[in-house]
Amino acid sequence: MHSHYHSRWLFFFILYYFPLCSTYWPLFLLFFYILSPIPYCISRRVVDDTDSASNACKELAIFLTTGIVISAFGLPIVFARADVIAWGACALVLTGNIVIFGTILGFFLVFGSNDDFSWQQW
Repeated sequence: MHSHYHSRWLFFFILYYFPLCSTYWPLFLLFFYILSPIPYCISRRVVDDTDSASNACKELAIFLTTGIVISAFGLPIVFARADVIAWGACALVLTGNIVIFGTILGFFLVFGSNDDFSWQQW
């Protein structure tokens, strides 16, 4: 709940800061936010969790997710270095990345385990 409150304010600032800079290039990061959980979700559906040993499908999914997250942090820096966006917008986007990816990670840590979790607890 607390993280959701901060995400709303951050989204509000992003929506009103970018028109001041007259650029919408950082909104391409929305694709990274959508794509980041997909490899891990697919691997959880494909792989049987009864095998305690590490498997290639799950490791590939974690590798792809890591690549997506690193790209989401690198793209605004590349935009700022190329003078496509201002450094202030870059800092705001990087802060937003920390909040968004932290929220995604928190969701998977809380709701992603298979230890007889019941949705009725919430």
